[in-house]
Formats: sequence, structure tokens, C-alpha cells
Amino acid sequence: MRMLQEQRGAYPSEWAAITSIGEKLGVGREALRLWLRRSEVDSGKRPGVTSEQREHIRKLERENRELRRAKAILKAASADRARALDPRLPKPCASSPPTRHAGESSRSAGCSRSAPATYYATVSRPSSARARRDETVKAAITRVWSTQHGGYGADTVWAQRNREGIAVARCTVERLMRALGLRGVVRGKASVRTTVGDETAARPADLVQRPFRAVALNRMWVADLTYVKTHSGWVYVAFVIDVFSRYVVGWQASRSLRTDLALDALAMALWGRRGQELSGLVHHSDRGVQ
Repeated sequence: MRMLQEQRGAYPSEWAAITSIGEKLGVGREALRLWLRRSEVDSGKRPGVTSEQREHIRKLERENRELRRAKAILKAASADRARALDPRLPKPCASSPPTRHAGESSRSAGCSRSAPATYYATVSRPSSARARRDETVKAAITRVWSTQHGGYGADTVWAQRNREGIAVARCTVERLMRALGLRGVVRGKASVRTTVGDETAARPADLVQRPFRAVALNRMWVADLTYVKTHSGWVYVAFVIDVFSRYVVGWQASRSLRTDLALDALAMALWGRRGQELSGLVHHSDRGVQ
């Protein structure tokens, strides 16, 4: 600043002086211009906010932020205490961390905080019409479900309520039964497991080791069993797929899970690729006993 003030008269303009002196000192021209304006304001030659006033404003803003943060923490702590005294109040977000120290907020930005007026309004507010009707419907659902020895599900309970002349939505019956922990008897048999449950049972070696890729036809076949529900009952299907072409080269269906089911599918695949080179073929299946 001293060099600029002393040599300003030697240049045709102020900007020319700033440019020349800034290049000599290795200081940017804009930075030097700002320093000059600030020096003029601090000395009273130009109107504006001085450096001392600017620092004072910055200090007041910092204190204001600290006071707002402390107020938010005290407000969140008051809401926590209100929730502890009355479990009917809404709980905070599960992902929000607890209050640890004065520098951290106890709630995330997306979580709502309950003001004292909201707390007392929640405590003194009467039950809504839906809540009162839910209690009536719950009693009727429990009566119907208990009368049938716990055999009715949501569909049957809903139909029984309609037969009694009391209209209620099916989704309401399902929601209230879920809240009461009631469920009906499930018809049908358990699903059939087609894999070996014993991990220690002897099995052929795994020659693939998970990378299911092939560079040509008849290099890798994969096989599996599944079951399909039909009008006549369960039907089991075995199939063999060529990994390279994704083509089902062999399949077989049966009403039983005998070993012949898997062997017939493999025999069909071998018959369909008869006359082709199969010496490097790997046949991979799951851990099923078949």
C-alpha cells in the first residue's frame, strides 16, 4: 500500500499503477485493488464498513449461530422429555443420532420436533372417528374369528361381516387383523424341497466353480429341477440348458421325483446332440439327490 500511494502519481491512472506494482510484487491486480479500497475506508477517505466494524459483525453473527444451535438443542431435549412422559406422542426418526454434546443437533433436518403447544394438544385431543370405529370393528373381528376357532382369514371374516349387514372394507379387516395378530388357517401342503439338506453328504466334484461361461457349444450344460402346480396336481420338470447358446437341449416332466426324471432329461440332450463332439462337455447340476 505504501509503494502504491508513493508511486501513484508516476502512472497515468490508478489501474496502471496497480498493474505495474502488482507484477513487481507478485500480487494479483484485483487483490491489490481490494486492499487499496479497504485501506481508504479504514482511513476515512472513502465511505463504507471498516475492517474493525466488519470483524465485529462477524463476531456477532457467530454468537447468533451458537445461540440458535443451543436453542434448537434445548427444544429437542424438551420434546424428548415430553415423549418419555407420554408414549402417545410421535417418536423421532430412527436414523437420527441421540443428543451427545452442545455442538450437535439431536435430530436430523427431516425429523419433526414437537412444540409444547403441540404436546398438550395431542394429550387433550379426543380420539378420531376412525380410531373409534376401528375399536368397534376390532371387537367384531375378534368375535367372528374366535367363533370359528381361529380358522377364518381376512377374506372369510370380511365376507361374514358383510353377511351380517355391516359394511366394512376388506383392506380394513386385513389391517386390523394384522394389528391384532390374528390369521386364519392356511390350506395346502408345504413346498417340496428338491435339494439336499445335509451339507456333509457326498457329492460329485464341482468342475465349474461358479463362472458359468462357455466358448463354444457342448462345452458346458447346466441342469435343474423345478415343480409346477397344475389343475391335476404338482408336476416336476427337469431341464438341461447349453450355457453357450442358452438352448434347452433336454427336458422331462413327471408326477414323481425319482432319479429317472433327471436321467431322462440328460438322455434326451445326448440324443439331440448325437454325432457331435462331446468329449470336453461338463454337465453341472445343483445338490439335488436325483
